Amino acid sequence: MTNNYVTDAINLKSYNLNDADKIMVMYSKDNGLIKGVAKGIKKPKSKLGARMDLLVANTLQLLKGRSMDTILQAQTINTFKKTREDFNKLMYSSYVSELIVNFGEGSEGASNEIYELLYKALNRISDSPTQKDALIAVIKFQLKILLIMGFCVELDTCLCCREQVLDEEMYFSTTMGGIVCKECNETLGVPLKMHSKIRDFLQAMLQFDFDFESEYDRKATEKVCEVCFELLDKYIQVHTNKKQKTTKVLHELNV
Repeated sequence: MTNNYVTDAINLKSYNLNDADKIMVMYSKDNGLIKGVAKGIKKPKSKLGARMDLLVANTLQLLKGRSMDTILQAQTINTFKKTREDFNKLMYSSYVSELIVNFGEGSEGASNEIYELLYKALNRISDSPTQKDALIAVIKFQLKILLIMGFCVELDTCLCCREQVLDEEMYFSTTMGGIVCKECNETLGVPLKMHSKIRDFLQAMLQFDFDFESEYDRKATEKVCEVCFELLDKYIQVHTNKKQKTTKVLHELNV
């Protein structure tokens, strides 16, 4: 009986194990977050080489170990090449991968769906012709990963009175996880005001398929995308209790 197995996986983080080896943290299509030892990766003639760079998708052959698996072979699927040529794209991709590291524990049951979402996001960021397009890819990822992990944002009905919110003026609560109507907010005092156009844009990003380009994608401005990204990032920080290290860099890029 062999202990070898094959899976598609995307490199997210790496740690030095010793002078020659690294530990790779990857998100796999079949087993969720996995760790594997890349033996001899630091040597000039390593067979794994650039395949173990961060933000690379590979088909891997691994040997199951007692405490940690060993990466035997890697065949590159996608290096997301254009990401490495653009600092903004690199930061957006790093943000997405960091989200997976923070959210990924215990997600094995949805690993295929999460892997496909991560792959699409990294590919769309890499191929984005503008910063706005890259931001849209990140926003779609934020919303859809929240949905998969059970933290879906409520954008239709007020979280207090449960009535559908039709007014142009509403408020967004990062702690409650969605919108509050104007009337209810007179008591609650949520400070973050949200315009209905922002809500409609977010609804479209959540509801449509990742690859579908709606009129909201085309009409949105870069400023609207920045506002939505910041809003969702605050919500994510509250509910994961983990601060994204790349958030500060992205905020500076968008100032």
